[in-house]
Amino acid sequence: MLSILWLGMSYLIGAIPFGLLLTKMRGLPDPRLHGSKNMGATNVARVCGTCCGAMTLILDALKGLFAVGVAASFSDSWLFLSLTALAVLLGHMFSVFLDGKGGKGVATTVGIFLGLAFWPAVLALIVCLTVIKLGGYVSLGSLVLVTLMPIFMLLTESYSLLPVTLIIMALVYSRHKDNIQRLAQGEEQSWRCRA
Repeated sequence: MLSILWLGMSYLIGAIPFGLLLTKMRGLPDPRLHGSKNMGATNVARVCGTCCGAMTLILDALKGLFAVGVAASFSDSWLFLSLTALAVLLGHMFSVFLDGKGGKGVATTVGIFLGLAFWPAVLALIVCLTVIKLGGYVSLGSLVLVTLMPIFMLLTESYSLLPVTLIIMALVYSRHKDNIQRLAQGEEQSWRCRA
């Protein structure tokens, strides 16, 4: 019963729209109406400034880290930890507070993996940030991150977490389908550009 309750709580934690809450508290434009109309940190930064974007990034990542961290404190079941990871990520992507809409899940994914597989996550994050720095595309760096995670799971023999890692990769890819198309066409917007 406790496990089922925590899965529900994890979804609700993930569903908290920090990007929207922060912008409303500061009287800034609604990110859902500007730029890419996404609630993620990148669009919040473009529309409302770097500081607000950074705060959104940190809080969204903490959602994932907190959910799996609490789950790990009372269970070492890889299945339960995997379900918790999916619950918090789905809450972020399909928030009940945003009529089923939400972010693309990258920051929350980072938090999840920092809690589940710290060193693989750190290595993937370093490569992700390098790609973003060199290429200027947050979306490309994000896709690189989730693509590398299954590989790093295999290299570190974290086989039990491989299924959820692949599912998360598929979810993040599905939320970036428009970005992938723009990248392929050379039309993706650099993070340096403001909406």
